[in-house]
Amino acid sequence: MNLIDIAQSVQKIAQAIASVIKVDVTIIDHRRNRIAATGRYENMVGQKVNAHSVFDFALHKGESFIIENPRNHIVCLKCEKIKSCKEFAEVCCPIKMGEKIIGVIGLIAFEEKQKKAILENQTNLMEFLYRMADLIATKLLEQQKTEKIKRMAKEIETVLHSVDRGIIAVNEEGMIIHYNKKAEELFHIDKKSKTNDYIHQLLNIDVNDKIIKNISIKNRSFHYKKGEYDCRGVFDANPIMMEDESIGVVFIFSNISEILNVVNDITTGTMVTTFENIIGNSSALEKVKIQGKKASQSTSTVLIQGESGTGKELFARAIHFHSKRAKGPFIPINCAAIPEQLLESELFGYEEGAFTGSKKGGKSGKFELAHKGTIFLDEIGDMAIHLQTKLLRVLQEYVIEKVGGKELIPIDVRIIAATNQDLEKKVLEGEFREDLFYRLNVIPIMIPPLRQRKEDISILVKYFLEKCNKKLDKHIERINEKVFERFLSYEWPGNVRELENTIEYAVNMCSHKIVEEIDLPHRLKDQNHILKKVEDRIIPIEELEKREIQKALLYFEKDKQSIAKAAKSLGISRATLYRKLKLYHIKESQSEN
Repeated sequence: MNLIDIAQSVQKIAQAIASVIKVDVTIIDHRRNRIAATGRYENMVGQKVNAHSVFDFALHKGESFIIENPRNHIVCLKCEKIKSCKEFAEVCCPIKMGEKIIGVIGLIAFEEKQKKAILENQTNLMEFLYRMADLIATKLLEQQKTEKIKRMAKEIETVLHSVDRGIIAVNEEGMIIHYNKKAEELFHIDKKSKTNDYIHQLLNIDVNDKIIKNISIKNRSFHYKKGEYDCRGVFDANPIMMEDESIGVVFIFSNISEILNVVNDITTGTMVTTFENIIGNSSALEKVKIQGKKASQSTSTVLIQGESGTGKELFARAIHFHSKRAKGPFIPINCAAIPEQLLESELFGYEEGAFTGSKKGGKSGKFELAHKGTIFLDEIGDMAIHLQTKLLRVLQEYVIEKVGGKELIPIDVRIIAATNQDLEKKVLEGEFREDLFYRLNVIPIMIPPLRQRKEDISILVKYFLEKCNKKLDKHIERINEKVFERFLSYEWPGNVRELENTIEYAVNMCSHKIVEEIDLPHRLKDQNHILKKVEDRIIPIEELEKREIQKALLYFEKDKQSIAKAAKSLGISRATLYRKLKLYHIKESQSEN
């Protein structure tokens, strides 16, 4: 900082000195700028003094001195105005801040009487000027501290307003003494209104509560209503302590929807799934993909049915990420994997104290986590009847009620359910609510089992082989022709999941570049087991033809003349083979590297 920053104070001090000593006063800063002046130099404030003047000499020497004979003193010899100088005497006193010279106080006598006043009592005069110099330095130091405090306050204010959580500070009586912009937005605070002076006018919070007053608390839930505006969230409270005594409390508020958005960004942001991620190009699978894409553009509930391992969650994710809710959360929950007594709290959350062992502050359920997104209820057929009733209410009214709660919480969630059971049969048996079934089954999607789309086995094998090579750091090139034949003959009760596990097992067991029959799990090596499965049904000629074509393509896939050699081994022409590829929706690229 510079003396110019306290120019008004410096001018007052200059006038005080002039009134006591009865001489003209000039005060300059370290750059020779005239900061203050009285008498003849008063109209020169703001100008620079001469570079060879006594002021410049005093700045460089850092010492006080009195000139009794201007124009003849050694200091004056270089002055540009020596010939026109009309001064009778001069006094210079440096202004110091520590070891640094920040300016000079100058006294100038323009008549004999003023000169006499300077010379008569030099000791007292210099003592007085030292004190005035110290006063100026102190003023500047105070200004520096004031500016530093202002800057720190501005920095703190900027930080507080930048925080994406509402912050409210109150005194020991609960009066609000400060709040940031986020709090103003969160509680719709009107700066002119007197209804926002105390924290209890916003929320049911008592600052005299011993817990709040003396102990930091975390994640306490709150619910704020103002007219039609409704906000739910959690807050932390930290006492403001001074000499072991609480003089107030700082509250930090978070909107529950914003918290959930952060959680969902972390947990689901990198798990994007599209319909292109669903491996297979059989006509049966392509039809289901088309259905899924159409369903994704709707807001209606979807019921995905299919055997275990067919990829129901994969389809649910693809529907979500192909929809307008793609930027929202996708929350999956397996209704069969969670005990019945815990499933309700997992789905709908619970309030603090709802049951023994409940988390302090309560907990949000999966439906709240899925707000503005999609919830995937897998194995919905295993849900208990009383929970089916609560789920039906969600579908009808789009509100949830936490366990132990009294308030209805509005939600915006799309439901996709899935099951490997026959829900219609369960409805007839009284194990599943009929009205809930129809609410869920607005858009039904049936995923075909792998045995009904065996033309996808070839592409799935390639995909899983590459995946397992990377996972296990192996370099298996392909599977043997006879292994592929066994794959086509097998019924795959575990569907795609079983095929993937089979490939992973084989890659682990394989010691060469090609997977052989010996590398397969026992259930696929047992020829009698496979034949028994084949004999269980009559295989259509078309299916057999597809299998043999795929087998031939797979066998010759590394050969540049793969199509020609495959056609020859099948006993048909290339033209016929191309026609069969088109007929059975087998892509030519499927057979090439």
